[in-house]
Amino acid sequence: MKKAAICLLLIYACISAAAQNKRASGLADRKLWLAYLDKIARPVLSNLAADKLKQNMPVMFADDIDDKQSRHKVAYLEAFGRTLSGIAPWLQLEGGDAAETELRGQYRAWALKAIANAVNPQAKSYLEWKGGQPLVDASFMALGLVRAPWLWEHLDEQTKKNVIKALETTRATVPVYSNWILFSGMIEAFFCKYDLGYDPVRIEYGIREFTEHWYVGDGMYADGMNFHFDYYNSIVIQPYLNTMLQVLVNTKGIYKPQEKAGKIAQRYAQILERLINTDGTYPATGRSIVYRAGVFHLLADVALNRQLPASLPPAQVRCALTAVITKTLESPSTFTNDGWLNIGLYGKQPGLADFYITTGSLYLCTDIFLPLGLPASDAFWSDTALPWSAVKIWSGQNVPADHALDLK
Repeated sequence: MKKAAICLLLIYACISAAAQNKRASGLADRKLWLAYLDKIARPVLSNLAADKLKQNMPVMFADDIDDKQSRHKVAYLEAFGRTLSGIAPWLQLEGGDAAETELRGQYRAWALKAIANAVNPQAKSYLEWKGGQPLVDASFMALGLVRAPWLWEHLDEQTKKNVIKALETTRATVPVYSNWILFSGMIEAFFCKYDLGYDPVRIEYGIREFTEHWYVGDGMYADGMNFHFDYYNSIVIQPYLNTMLQVLVNTKGIYKPQEKAGKIAQRYAQILERLINTDGTYPATGRSIVYRAGVFHLLADVALNRQLPASLPPAQVRCALTAVITKTLESPSTFTNDGWLNIGLYGKQPGLADFYITTGSLYLCTDIFLPLGLPASDAFWSDTALPWSAVKIWSGQNVPADHALDLK
Protein backbone atom coordinates (compact mmCIF):
# COMPACT_ATOMS: atom_id res chain seq x y z
CA MET A 1 0.00 0.00 0.00
CA LYS A 2 2.83 2.34 0.95
CA LYS A 3 4.68 1.55 -2.30
CA ALA A 4 1.51 2.19 -4.30
CA ALA A 5 1.07 5.57 -2.62
CA ILE A 6 4.68 6.50 -3.36
CA CYS A 7 4.23 5.48 -7.00
CA LEU A 8 1.09 7.59 -7.28
CA LEU A 9 2.93 10.57 -5.79
CA LEU A 10 5.79 10.12 -8.24
CA ILE A 11 3.38 9.87 -11.18
CA TYR A 12 1.57 13.00 -9.99
CA ALA A 13 4.87 14.82 -9.60
CA CYS A 14 5.93 13.85 -13.12
CA ILE A 15 2.61 14.94 -14.60
CA SER A 16 2.72 18.18 -12.65
CA ALA A 17 6.30 18.87 -13.77
CA ALA A 18 5.41 18.11 -17.37
CA ALA A 19 2.45 20.48 -17.20
CA GLN A 20 4.64 23.19 -15.70
CA ASN A 21 7.27 22.71 -18.42
CA LYS A 22 4.54 22.86 -21.03
CA ARG A 23 3.24 26.15 -19.64
CA ALA A 24 6.77 27.48 -19.20
CA SER A 25 7.61 26.96 -22.87
CA GLY A 26 4.60 28.92 -24.09
CA LEU A 27 5.04 31.53 -21.37
CA ALA A 28 8.66 32.08 -22.36
CA ASP A 29 7.64 32.53 -26.00
CA ARG A 30 4.92 35.00 -25.03
CA LYS A 31 7.37 37.03 -22.93
CA LEU A 32 9.80 37.08 -25.85
CA TRP A 33 7.08 38.27 -28.23
CA LEU A 34 6.00 40.99 -25.81
CA ALA A 35 9.57 42.16 -25.34
CA TYR A 36 10.08 42.51 -29.08
CA LEU A 37 6.68 44.14 -29.60
CA ASP A 38 7.51 46.66 -26.90
CA LYS A 39 10.95 47.35 -28.37
CA ILE A 40 9.48 48.03 -31.83
CA ALA A 41 6.26 49.84 -30.94
CA ARG A 42 7.40 51.97 -27.98
CA PRO A 43 9.20 54.72 -29.93
CA VAL A 44 6.26 55.14 -32.31
CA LEU A 45 3.41 55.15 -29.79
CA SER A 46 5.14 57.02 -26.99
CA ASN A 47 6.36 59.82 -29.26
CA LEU A 48 3.07 60.30 -31.07
CA ALA A 49 1.24 60.25 -27.72
CA ALA A 50 3.60 63.01 -26.53
CA ASP A 51 3.07 64.92 -29.81
CA LYS A 52 6.76 64.50 -30.66
CA LEU A 53 6.74 61.92 -33.46
CA LYS A 54 7.84 64.33 -36.20
CA GLN A 55 10.44 65.78 -33.87
CA ASN A 56 12.05 62.49 -32.83
CA MET A 57 11.47 59.89 -35.54
CA PRO A 58 14.33 59.67 -38.05
CA VAL A 59 13.20 59.10 -41.64
CA MET A 60 15.48 56.97 -43.78
CA PHE A 61 14.79 56.22 -47.43
CA ALA A 62 15.45 53.57 -50.04
CA ASP A 63 18.55 54.39 -52.09
CA ASP A 64 16.36 54.93 -55.18
CA ILE A 65 13.39 56.62 -53.46
CA ASP A 66 10.98 58.04 -56.03
CA ASP A 67 9.90 61.26 -54.28
CA LYS A 68 11.77 62.01 -51.08
CA GLN A 69 9.68 65.04 -50.14
CA SER A 70 6.27 63.37 -50.36
CA ARG A 71 7.55 60.12 -48.85
CA HIS A 72 8.96 62.05 -45.91
CA LYS A 73 5.56 63.61 -45.18
CA VAL A 74 3.73 60.29 -45.04
CA ALA A 75 6.42 58.24 -43.26
CA TYR A 76 4.94 59.13 -39.87
CA LEU A 77 1.47 57.85 -40.79
CA GLU A 78 3.13 54.72 -42.17
CA ALA A 79 4.82 54.04 -38.85
CA PHE A 80 1.72 54.70 -36.78
CA GLY A 81 -0.93 53.00 -38.92
CA ARG A 82 1.10 49.85 -39.37
CA THR A 83 2.11 49.64 -35.73
CA LEU A 84 -1.50 50.06 -34.61
CA SER A 85 -2.70 47.30 -36.94
CA GLY A 86 -0.23 44.86 -35.37
CA ILE A 87 -0.70 45.64 -31.69
CA ALA A 88 -4.49 46.12 -31.85
CA PRO A 89 -5.55 42.55 -30.92
CA TRP A 90 -3.29 42.66 -27.87
CA LEU A 91 -4.75 46.04 -26.87
CA GLN A 92 -8.21 44.50 -27.18
CA LEU A 93 -7.37 41.57 -24.89
CA GLU A 94 -8.13 41.61 -21.17
CA GLY A 95 -6.25 39.82 -18.41
CA GLY A 96 -2.79 38.32 -18.22
CA ASP A 97 -0.14 38.51 -15.54
CA ALA A 98 0.55 41.73 -13.67
CA ALA A 99 3.48 42.80 -15.85
CA GLU A 100 1.60 42.27 -19.11
CA THR A 101 -1.53 43.98 -17.79
CA GLU A 102 0.50 46.99 -16.72
CA LEU A 103 2.26 47.16 -20.09
CA ARG A 104 -1.05 46.92 -21.94
CA GLY A 105 -2.47 49.71 -19.80
CA GLN A 106 0.43 51.94 -20.80
CA TYR A 107 -0.01 51.13 -24.48
CA ARG A 108 -3.74 51.72 -24.36
CA ALA A 109 -3.14 55.16 -22.88
CA TRP A 110 -0.48 55.93 -25.49
CA ALA A 111 -2.69 54.66 -28.32
CA LEU A 112 -5.62 56.90 -27.35
CA LYS A 113 -3.38 59.97 -27.16
CA ALA A 114 -1.56 58.98 -30.34
CA ILE A 115 -4.80 58.70 -32.30
CA ALA A 116 -5.96 62.05 -30.95
CA ASN A 117 -2.74 63.78 -32.06
CA ALA A 118 -2.68 61.99 -35.41
CA VAL A 119 -6.03 63.49 -36.45
CA ASN A 120 -5.86 66.87 -34.68
CA PRO A 121 -4.90 69.64 -37.17
CA GLN A 122 -3.56 71.73 -34.26
CA ALA A 123 -1.15 69.02 -33.07
CA LYS A 124 2.53 69.19 -33.99
CA SER A 125 2.33 65.53 -35.01
CA TYR A 126 -0.83 65.87 -37.11
CA LEU A 127 -0.41 63.31 -39.88
CA GLU A 128 -0.76 63.56 -43.66
CA TRP A 129 -4.10 62.20 -44.90
CA LYS A 130 -4.22 63.45 -48.50
CA GLY A 131 -2.67 61.69 -51.46
CA GLY A 132 -1.87 58.18 -52.65
CA GLN A 133 0.31 56.69 -49.93
CA PRO A 134 -1.87 58.08 -47.10
CA LEU A 135 -4.72 55.89 -48.40
CA VAL A 136 -2.54 52.85 -47.75
CA ASP A 137 -1.62 53.75 -44.21
CA ALA A 138 -4.96 55.25 -43.23
CA SER A 139 -6.31 51.79 -44.05
CA PHE A 140 -3.84 50.21 -41.63
CA MET A 141 -5.08 52.56 -38.91
CA ALA A 142 -8.65 51.63 -39.84
CA LEU A 143 -7.67 47.95 -39.63
CA GLY A 144 -6.28 48.57 -36.15
CA LEU A 145 -9.54 50.19 -35.06
CA VAL A 146 -11.52 47.28 -36.51
CA ARG A 147 -9.34 44.84 -34.59
CA ALA A 148 -9.57 46.79 -31.33
CA PRO A 149 -13.09 48.11 -30.63
CA TRP A 150 -11.84 49.06 -27.16
CA LEU A 151 -9.87 51.90 -28.73
CA TRP A 152 -12.82 53.29 -30.66
CA GLU A 153 -15.10 53.02 -27.63
CA HIS A 154 -12.65 54.96 -25.43
CA LEU A 155 -11.90 57.85 -27.78
CA ASP A 156 -13.51 61.17 -26.87
CA GLU A 157 -16.21 62.49 -29.20
CA GLN A 158 -14.05 65.18 -30.80
CA THR A 159 -11.33 62.68 -31.62
CA LYS A 160 -13.92 60.34 -33.14
CA LYS A 161 -15.11 63.18 -35.37
CA ASN A 162 -11.52 63.92 -36.37
CA VAL A 163 -10.86 60.25 -37.18
CA ILE A 164 -13.95 60.11 -39.37
CA LYS A 165 -12.93 63.29 -41.18
CA ALA A 166 -9.38 62.03 -41.75
CA LEU A 167 -10.57 58.71 -43.14
CA GLU A 168 -13.21 60.37 -45.31
CA THR A 169 -10.43 62.47 -46.84
CA THR A 170 -8.97 59.32 -48.39
CA ARG A 171 -12.10 58.78 -50.48
CA ALA A 172 -10.75 61.37 -52.91
CA THR A 173 -7.87 59.01 -53.80
CA VAL A 174 -8.49 56.58 -56.66
CA PRO A 175 -6.66 53.36 -55.75
CA VAL A 176 -4.25 51.60 -58.07
CA TYR A 177 -5.90 48.60 -59.78
CA SER A 178 -4.20 46.07 -57.52
CA ASN A 179 -4.22 45.24 -53.81
CA TRP A 180 -4.81 48.97 -53.34
CA ILE A 181 -8.54 48.52 -53.92
CA LEU A 182 -8.55 46.71 -50.57
CA PHE A 183 -7.21 49.81 -48.83
CA SER A 184 -10.33 51.71 -49.87
CA GLY A 185 -12.41 48.71 -48.86
CA MET A 186 -10.88 48.47 -45.39
CA ILE A 187 -11.66 52.09 -44.61
CA GLU A 188 -15.28 51.49 -45.60
CA ALA A 189 -15.27 48.31 -43.48
CA PHE A 190 -14.34 50.50 -40.52
CA PHE A 191 -17.29 52.80 -41.27
CA CYS A 192 -19.53 49.74 -41.67
CA LYS A 193 -18.43 48.14 -38.40
CA TYR A 194 -19.21 51.23 -36.36
CA ASP A 195 -22.38 52.16 -38.29
CA LEU A 196 -20.95 55.44 -39.53
CA GLY A 197 -22.35 55.41 -43.05
CA TYR A 198 -20.25 53.45 -45.52
CA ASP A 199 -19.92 52.97 -49.26
CA PRO A 200 -20.75 49.29 -49.90
CA VAL A 201 -19.46 49.45 -53.46
CA ARG A 202 -15.87 50.04 -52.32
CA ILE A 203 -16.06 46.91 -50.16
CA GLU A 204 -17.86 44.74 -52.70
CA TYR A 205 -15.56 45.83 -55.50
CA GLY A 206 -12.45 44.68 -53.67
CA ILE A 207 -13.97 41.40 -52.56
CA ARG A 208 -15.40 40.50 -55.97
CA GLU A 209 -12.32 41.39 -57.99
CA PHE A 210 -10.16 39.12 -55.88
CA THR A 211 -12.54 36.23 -55.23
CA GLU A 212 -14.15 36.13 -58.70
CA HIS A 213 -11.44 37.38 -61.06
CA TRP A 214 -7.99 37.34 -59.50
CA TYR A 215 -7.79 33.96 -57.75
CA VAL A 216 -5.08 31.98 -59.57
CA GLY A 217 -5.20 28.76 -57.54
CA ASP A 218 -3.58 26.82 -54.70
CA GLY A 219 -4.28 29.45 -52.05
CA MET A 220 -3.03 32.51 -53.94
CA TYR A 221 -4.48 35.55 -55.69
CA ALA A 222 -2.91 37.67 -58.40
CA ASP A 223 -2.11 41.23 -57.35
CA GLY A 224 -4.35 42.83 -59.94
CA MET A 225 -4.10 41.56 -63.50
CA ASN A 226 -0.73 39.88 -62.94
CA PHE A 227 0.53 37.28 -60.49
CA HIS A 228 3.70 38.16 -58.59
CA PHE A 229 5.76 35.68 -56.60
CA ASP A 230 6.06 37.89 -53.54
CA TYR A 231 4.42 37.95 -50.12
CA TYR A 232 1.56 40.36 -50.86
CA ASN A 233 -1.03 37.61 -50.41
CA SER A 234 0.12 37.63 -46.81
CA ILE A 235 1.16 41.26 -46.33
CA VAL A 236 -2.15 42.75 -47.50
CA ILE A 237 -4.46 40.76 -49.72
CA GLN A 238 -5.71 37.87 -47.60
CA PRO A 239 -5.70 39.53 -44.14
CA TYR A 240 -7.63 42.46 -45.61
CA LEU A 241 -10.08 40.28 -47.51
CA ASN A 242 -10.79 38.10 -44.49
CA THR A 243 -11.25 41.10 -42.17
CA MET A 244 -13.60 42.84 -44.60
CA LEU A 245 -15.60 39.65 -45.05
CA GLN A 246 -15.87 39.15 -41.29
CA VAL A 247 -17.14 42.70 -40.82
CA LEU A 248 -19.84 42.06 -43.42
CA VAL A 249 -20.80 38.74 -41.83
CA ASN A 250 -21.01 40.32 -38.37
CA THR A 251 -23.09 43.26 -39.56
CA LYS A 252 -25.08 41.81 -42.47
CA GLY A 253 -25.26 38.07 -41.83
CA ILE A 254 -24.13 35.15 -44.03
CA TYR A 255 -21.91 36.21 -46.92
CA LYS A 256 -21.10 33.52 -49.47
CA PRO A 257 -17.54 34.55 -50.51
CA GLN A 258 -16.33 34.04 -46.93
CA GLU A 259 -16.34 30.24 -47.18
CA LYS A 260 -14.17 30.23 -50.31
CA ALA A 261 -11.81 32.88 -48.95
CA GLY A 262 -11.48 30.92 -45.71
CA LYS A 263 -10.33 27.77 -47.53
CA ILE A 264 -7.88 29.81 -49.59
CA ALA A 265 -6.46 31.43 -46.45
CA GLN A 266 -5.97 28.07 -44.76
CA ARG A 267 -4.08 26.73 -47.76
CA TYR A 268 -1.87 29.81 -47.96
CA ALA A 269 -1.21 29.51 -44.23
CA GLN A 270 0.11 26.00 -44.91
CA ILE A 271 2.38 27.32 -47.66
CA LEU A 272 3.72 30.12 -45.48
CA GLU A 273 4.51 27.74 -42.62
CA ARG A 274 6.45 25.48 -44.99
CA LEU A 275 8.51 28.45 -46.20
CA ILE A 276 9.98 28.91 -42.72
CA ASN A 277 13.37 27.23 -42.61
CA THR A 278 14.80 25.37 -39.62
CA ASP A 279 16.62 28.51 -38.43
CA GLY A 280 13.72 30.93 -38.92
CA THR A 281 14.93 32.23 -42.28
CA TYR A 282 12.69 32.17 -45.37
CA PRO A 283 13.05 32.94 -49.10
CA ALA A 284 13.80 36.64 -49.63
CA THR A 285 11.74 36.86 -52.80
CA GLY A 286 9.65 39.69 -54.19
CA ARG A 287 9.18 43.29 -53.19
CA SER A 288 8.78 44.76 -49.70
CA ILE A 289 11.00 42.09 -48.18
CA VAL A 290 12.21 44.69 -45.65
CA TYR A 291 8.84 44.34 -43.90
CA ARG A 292 10.71 41.55 -42.13
CA ALA A 293 8.39 39.22 -40.19
CA GLY A 294 5.37 41.16 -41.45
CA VAL A 295 5.43 38.95 -44.53
CA PHE A 296 3.78 36.33 -42.29
CA HIS A 297 0.82 38.61 -41.56
CA LEU A 298 -1.67 36.08 -42.94
CA LEU A 299 -0.33 33.14 -40.92
CA ALA A 300 -0.49 35.25 -37.76
CA ASP A 301 -4.00 36.42 -38.64
CA VAL A 302 -5.32 32.90 -39.21
CA ALA A 303 -3.79 31.85 -35.88
CA LEU A 304 -5.37 34.83 -34.11
CA ASN A 305 -8.79 33.91 -35.47
CA ARG A 306 -8.35 30.24 -34.47
CA GLN A 307 -8.82 29.17 -38.10
CA LEU A 308 -5.64 27.18 -38.63
CA PRO A 309 -6.12 23.99 -40.68
CA ALA A 310 -5.90 20.67 -38.83
CA SER A 311 -2.46 20.11 -40.35
CA LEU A 312 -1.08 23.11 -38.42
CA PRO A 313 -1.36 22.70 -34.64
CA PRO A 314 -1.31 26.14 -32.95
CA ALA A 315 1.86 25.39 -30.97
CA GLN A 316 3.66 24.42 -34.17
CA VAL A 317 2.79 27.80 -35.70
CA ARG A 318 3.83 29.56 -32.48
CA CYS A 319 7.26 27.96 -32.64
CA ALA A 320 7.67 28.72 -36.34
CA LEU A 321 6.73 32.38 -35.89
CA THR A 322 8.96 32.66 -32.83
CA ALA A 323 11.87 31.49 -34.95
CA VAL A 324 11.05 34.12 -37.59
CA ILE A 325 10.73 36.91 -35.02
CA THR A 326 14.06 35.99 -33.45
CA LYS A 327 15.91 35.65 -36.75
CA THR A 328 14.64 38.90 -38.28
CA LEU A 329 15.28 40.99 -35.16
CA GLU A 330 18.42 39.47 -33.64
CA SER A 331 21.00 41.36 -35.70
CA PRO A 332 22.74 44.12 -33.69
CA SER A 333 22.11 46.55 -36.56
CA THR A 334 18.34 45.99 -36.68
CA PHE A 335 17.72 49.11 -34.60
CA THR A 336 19.27 52.57 -34.53
CA ASN A 337 20.95 53.75 -31.34
CA ASP A 338 17.67 55.47 -30.44
CA GLY A 339 15.61 52.32 -30.95
CA TRP A 340 14.08 52.91 -34.39
CA LEU A 341 14.08 50.22 -37.06
CA ASN A 342 16.76 50.32 -39.74
CA ILE A 343 15.91 49.39 -43.32
CA GLY A 344 16.77 45.75 -43.98
CA LEU A 345 15.72 42.15 -43.50
CA TYR A 346 18.60 40.99 -41.31
CA GLY A 347 20.06 44.12 -39.80
CA LYS A 348 20.75 47.26 -41.83
CA GLN A 349 20.46 46.50 -45.58
CA PRO A 350 19.16 49.61 -47.39
CA GLY A 351 19.90 48.02 -50.76
CA LEU A 352 16.97 45.61 -50.22
CA ALA A 353 14.49 48.50 -50.14
CA ASP A 354 12.09 49.25 -52.99
CA PHE A 355 11.63 52.80 -54.29
CA TYR A 356 8.71 53.53 -51.93
CA ILE A 357 10.33 52.37 -48.67
CA THR A 358 10.94 54.69 -45.71
CA THR A 359 11.52 54.09 -42.03
CA GLY A 360 7.77 54.19 -41.49
CA SER A 361 7.17 51.35 -43.95
CA LEU A 362 9.15 48.94 -41.80
CA TYR A 363 6.62 48.90 -38.97
CA LEU A 364 4.41 46.49 -40.86
CA CYS A 365 6.58 43.88 -39.12
CA THR A 366 4.32 44.31 -36.07
CA ASP A 367 1.59 42.30 -37.79
CA ILE A 368 3.38 39.07 -36.88
CA PHE A 369 2.44 39.81 -33.26
CA LEU A 370 -1.32 39.39 -33.84
CA PRO A 371 -1.54 36.14 -31.80
CA LEU A 372 -0.72 38.15 -28.67
CA GLY A 373 -4.42 38.94 -28.88
CA LEU A 374 -5.04 35.36 -27.73
CA PRO A 375 -4.97 34.80 -23.94
CA ALA A 376 -2.04 32.94 -22.40
CA SER A 377 -4.43 30.05 -21.70
CA ASP A 378 -5.16 29.54 -25.41
CA ALA A 379 -3.67 26.44 -27.05
CA PHE A 380 -1.48 28.69 -29.20
CA TRP A 381 0.43 29.68 -26.05
CA SER A 382 -0.26 26.86 -23.59
CA ASP A 383 0.40 23.76 -25.69
CA THR A 384 3.79 22.06 -25.65
CA ALA A 385 6.32 23.34 -28.19
CA LEU A 386 6.22 21.50 -31.51
CA PRO A 387 8.68 21.45 -34.42
CA TRP A 388 7.43 23.15 -37.57
CA SER A 389 7.43 21.46 -40.97
CA ALA A 390 11.00 22.28 -42.01
CA VAL A 391 12.39 21.08 -38.68
CA LYS A 392 10.48 17.81 -38.95
CA ILE A 393 11.48 17.16 -42.55
CA TRP A 394 15.15 18.08 -42.25
CA SER A 395 15.61 16.05 -39.07
CA GLY A 396 14.42 12.93 -40.84
CA GLN A 397 10.92 12.66 -39.41
CA ASN A 398 8.26 10.97 -41.51
CA VAL A 399 5.65 13.63 -42.30
CA PRO A 400 2.58 13.70 -44.58
CA ALA A 401 3.03 15.01 -48.12
CA ASP A 402 1.91 18.50 -49.05
CA HIS A 403 -1.04 18.80 -51.45
CA ALA A 404 -2.39 21.63 -53.58
CA LEU A 405 -5.84 23.11 -53.05
CA ASP A 406 -8.20 22.56 -55.98
CA LEU A 407 -11.40 24.53 -55.54
CA LYS A 408 -14.45 23.53 -57.57
